[in-house]
Amino acid sequence: MPRPNFIIFLTDDQGYGDLSCLGAGDLRTPHFDALAARGALFTNWYSNSPVCSPSRAALLTGRYPAHAGVRCILAGHRTATGLPPEVPTLATALKRLGYQTFMAGKWHLGLQEASRPHRHGFEHWFGFLAGCIDYYSHIFYWGMNQPGPGVNPTHDLWEDGREIWRNGEYFTEAVTRKALEYLRQAQAAGAPFFLYVPYNAPHYPMHAPAPYMQRFAHLPWPRQVMAAMIAAVDDGVGLITAELKRLGLAENTCIFFTSDNGPSRESRNWLDGTLENYYGGSTGRLKGHKFSLYEGGIRVPGILCWPAGIRAGQVLHAPCASMDIFPTFLQAAGGDSTAYETDGLNLLPYVAEGKTGPGREIFWEMGGQTALRRDNWKLVLNGQLVEHAEAAEPISLCDLATDPGETLNCCASHPRIAAELKARAENWRQDIEAQWNHPFRSVDHGTVTHP
Repeated sequence: MPRPNFIIFLTDDQGYGDLSCLGAGDLRTPHFDALAARGALFTNWYSNSPVCSPSRAALLTGRYPAHAGVRCILAGHRTATGLPPEVPTLATALKRLGYQTFMAGKWHLGLQEASRPHRHGFEHWFGFLAGCIDYYSHIFYWGMNQPGPGVNPTHDLWEDGREIWRNGEYFTEAVTRKALEYLRQAQAAGAPFFLYVPYNAPHYPMHAPAPYMQRFAHLPWPRQVMAAMIAAVDDGVGLITAELKRLGLAENTCIFFTSDNGPSRESRNWLDGTLENYYGGSTGRLKGHKFSLYEGGIRVPGILCWPAGIRAGQVLHAPCASMDIFPTFLQAAGGDSTAYETDGLNLLPYVAEGKTGPGREIFWEMGGQTALRRDNWKLVLNGQLVEHAEAAEPISLCDLATDPGETLNCCASHPRIAAELKARAENWRQDIEAQWNHPFRSVDHGTVTHP
């Protein structure tokens, strides 16, 4: 079989409950649902961070965020550093194997020249570099609704490192158009390709064209605009998958979809100066939101579709994470993932060969929070339900098999397990902190310094 093509669709702040194949009843995502039906739907897929920059770093490098050099939300000014150029990405690795590499969408891994997409393996790219933009003017404005001096807005739209202006063009649709253009370019060139499509929806500002808003006119505004923005992405995915079929590429293109973290509750979503929390996104009754290491902040949709390589109609329950995509795609391309320093695992035995899912511990850290999942046990230390607030509880242990909403703290009823997992989580966090304070080594690129 020829080497597969690869596409990654990534959404921004889309919660676990905002996909109809995962239970959403008030919005429909037929094109995402079709991908799940033709491939594998993961019920326990995790982002490696509850915020965007670290989760994107993990997805593209196969490493825990700290091991990739990105532990927090990166700044959006034009000199902001980010993903170190010495850290190999999936685009870097696939390019070495002869793949064409493209990106259309949101980067958010640094604006400084050394951190931009073309320094991380992408031959052609289109999109913005900061954390958010106005969907029509493409201006980065974050912070302007905060007390005190405002932050000057900055235009942020680029193509192959050159600033471009497309005022009035809805960004979600612009991403889809560029992705379609890249597909045709790749097919004409004849070599296998990797296309990374990180949509910024449904991240604030909450903007959607009128036809999408009218589609969900029966919903209250917070949910209406959320559904409209997700529908615009879903329609884009439908256009891209239809183009794959038209070009004769659908069977041997491996498509992965996930979100970078759980839904935002930030007041910036309101667009009217309201400072109350926003709850337009759904976690599917999971606890917590973006910024939190409870399930609602890190458990996200996960779909893998590769008609030529994996069986359709799979529903998989083993815990997996975005850092697993690097080694999985690299092995599928005929590469050797062991040649790279990764924390993720190759999932092909699980999704393509029917073997048991990976049994391992997965760790998270964010600010003062640390978390660990082992089998069905989930431990959270200093878990926060609301960012910048006091910890909700110093330690939480839950059995996700019976309590996915993390409502019952089992520390008292299972003290041995709580103590064991607490020690494991604290040791992992200590190793992260020790490494963060010193340069770390990349297997094939030498010394890496932190942003």
